[in-house]
Amino acid sequence: MGKPVIIQIENIYYPILAVVGVPANLITIFILYRGKCGLSKCFTRYLVAMAAADLMFLIFDVILFEIKDAYFPYSFLNFTPICSLIITLLFIFSDCSVWLTVAFTFDRFVAICYQTLQTKYCSEKTVTLVIAVVCFFSILENVPLYFVFEPREIIDNVPWSCSVKSSFYTLPMWVAFLWLETILSPIVPFVLIVLLNALTIRHIVLANRVRSGLRGNKVQNHTDPEVENRRKSINLRLAISGSFILLWMVNVIVFICVQFVDAQFLDANYTDSFTIAEQSGYMLSCLSACTNTFIYAVSQNKFREELKIVIKHPLALITNLIKSLNGFTELKCNCNTRKQTYVAQLTSTNRNL
Repeated sequence: MGKPVIIQIENIYYPILAVVGVPANLITIFILYRGKCGLSKCFTRYLVAMAAADLMFLIFDVILFEIKDAYFPYSFLNFTPICSLIITLLFIFSDCSVWLTVAFTFDRFVAICYQTLQTKYCSEKTVTLVIAVVCFFSILENVPLYFVFEPREIIDNVPWSCSVKSSFYTLPMWVAFLWLETILSPIVPFVLIVLLNALTIRHIVLANRVRSGLRGNKVQNHTDPEVENRRKSINLRLAISGSFILLWMVNVIVFICVQFVDAQFLDANYTDSFTIAEQSGYMLSCLSACTNTFIYAVSQNKFREELKIVIKHPLALITNLIKSLNGFTELKCNCNTRKQTYVAQLTSTNRNL
């Protein structure tokens, strides 16, 4: 009997995601760390932190969990203690990524809507503190997850794979923990990101109206650079909100459904509609780890210029290496030809003698 369709899709999807997402986030971190994109240090620190969280999420979720289960099901990584640790870490980095997006959105909201507070809040010290707090609480929130799992099977007295304990859905302590997880991620981030972006866009639209009124009809036909920048900012925030909502919507529905229907996380029944929805939601949320940073960063002209430089340099290095190898091969061939000619001439001379 063949594998379920959802498993066949995952076995193709996750390797592609790893091949694209991991290098993409590494390049993003490298470019932003160089500090040549014309972005403020606060802006850059948030983007680097988001890219790093997305990178670690891809490593622990896509590579060490999904790809490992698909292609290396009986590796040492599938021992239950290690498997539980990997799942806990992937949830930690997932929460870091989500809440850093919220923190960055709030930072931009303050910078645009409350410019009097910008110098106090939007500083390197504050950004570093916010990133540290987000990481700390993400760890603190998800540590209990390590104790949620039990072995899916035991082979030769060795516990293999991870299955959610049945008590997780009945004990009041775990029920409260599950509700807390559901509320904190990703429902609250959903609401905050939508609300902050809506308020920011409203502020920009009102500011544009005031600016247009002050400029008057004399310059109506001329392009206002300030208005254009604000319009790009609106489009950027709509893209961020839309991407986050679309890619996490299925996960939110699954989290809510678990509270009201007889369903379990990580169920092995891949013909069940809930399990298919759960797996589809995870696939989309993993894709979010490849898009979050690029929605912010790639929209910057200088970032694209730096990206071209980073891409051209390895290509130039590879081209020069190939040319050097070709030159060495040609030199070796020429030497062999000259050697053969010399041997032939020497042989001919000996015969004449």
